[in-house]
Amino acid sequence: MIALSLAEIAAVVGGQTHDIPDPSVQVTGPVVRDSREVESGSLFVAFVGERVDGHDFAEAVVEAGAVAVLGSRPVGVPAIVVADVQAALGALARHVVERLGATLVALTGSAGKTSTKDLIAQVLRTKAPTVFTPGSLNNEIGLPLTALSATEETRFLVLEMGARGIGHISYLAGLTPPKVGLVLNVGTAHIGEFGGREQIAQAKGELVESLPEDGAAILNADDPLVRAMASRTKARVILFGESDEADVRAENVRLTDSGQPAFSLRTPSGCSDVTMRLYGEHHVSNALAAAAVAHELGMSADEIARALSEADSLSRWRMEVTERPDGVTVVNDAYNANPESMRAALRALAAMGRGRRTWAVLGQMAELGDEALAEHDAVGRLAVRLNVSKLVAVGGREASWLQLGAYNEGSWGEESVHVSDAQAAVDLLRSELRPGDVVLVKASRSVGLERVAQALLDSGLEGEVAAR
Repeated sequence: MIALSLAEIAAVVGGQTHDIPDPSVQVTGPVVRDSREVESGSLFVAFVGERVDGHDFAEAVVEAGAVAVLGSRPVGVPAIVVADVQAALGALARHVVERLGATLVALTGSAGKTSTKDLIAQVLRTKAPTVFTPGSLNNEIGLPLTALSATEETRFLVLEMGARGIGHISYLAGLTPPKVGLVLNVGTAHIGEFGGREQIAQAKGELVESLPEDGAAILNADDPLVRAMASRTKARVILFGESDEADVRAENVRLTDSGQPAFSLRTPSGCSDVTMRLYGEHHVSNALAAAAVAHELGMSADEIARALSEADSLSRWRMEVTERPDGVTVVNDAYNANPESMRAALRALAAMGRGRRTWAVLGQMAELGDEALAEHDAVGRLAVRLNVSKLVAVGGREASWLQLGAYNEGSWGEESVHVSDAQAAVDLLRSELRPGDVVLVKASRSVGLERVAQALLDSGLEGEVAAR
């Protein structure tokens, strides 16, 4: 964070200082909400949660080097007390962002946000110092904490924005006003909460509505609901995609024998070839989105292509590919799942498994509302159409719908099976896997199927799945 005195912070957030002998003392370390992340010079933000009250750690964090606590009550150590800690955190982020000389890039979408954010960051940091959202910390707490991690040297600030309802992205954009706004797609993730894809589009489009006239709205030319957002922004519109009308587009898209995408990147400034280290054709659209952002910020086609070809997966459990010593390949994509990302992962599995046995270990896709039965059934059917060798549906009712879809599509005998939990899946796989097999593990985060992937990668072939 840029250095700020406690007096200045108190003024910005409208707080009262308590037990602070010298208000001129500066916060020079990170702003954190986890007491384990405190460093010398930190500001510790104390939230009251369902299970843990951050104020209870006040004395410990000061002993660990924190300069003060930002909380909702006095705690007997240096503190800035406010009525609403979340609002204060947002106000502090807005103040810091206004003082930075950085260009703010914000992105949203139903699927692929985190992977695309990681690509954008890796491309831009080849040009200048870049700070970006860690993992998927894209809400009203994670976003301001990311913004506050920027320093005077930061030139690009890349922020992922999530939404679970109308108005959420408007709120986030108000905290950290972007100059460049990217909308990836409008799918069915969280459709049960929004009520329909049109409502999702309304929410996602709040990002481009927040852009200034001299900003840039980067929109997916291949998604009609996203492309229609061009009418909702004052900013200049740049289209990306495989459409001939896209300003930044991919040509000659193909997959390598290992399932990694390759294509010719065409931008208004030139054309260059890309071969990615990531797995799955769905990363082509993510790469084009990143390329459009980078082109808007002054990078050449060759510079962008080189950076995309060298980019890795930075966030865990997203198409993490590991080959065991016995030749079994485990693809851990268990961080989250929705119908779009599930279909993309299955297609990637099919591409990686050419000439090899493939296993799809799948669990529930959450928050689909009335669409849940149809979407799980469709994924099970797709696994059969892609000739996935074995489908293992893990969990309760929704998992049974996956297996039923596969059965109704023509999966007979032992080609698909429904098991009760992660341990049952691991036991089955350990008994039947053989060298050369490829195993995809994917479900919504709440299912915790990353434990299956980890168990398969553990050195021992016996033992139980780790507790969550």
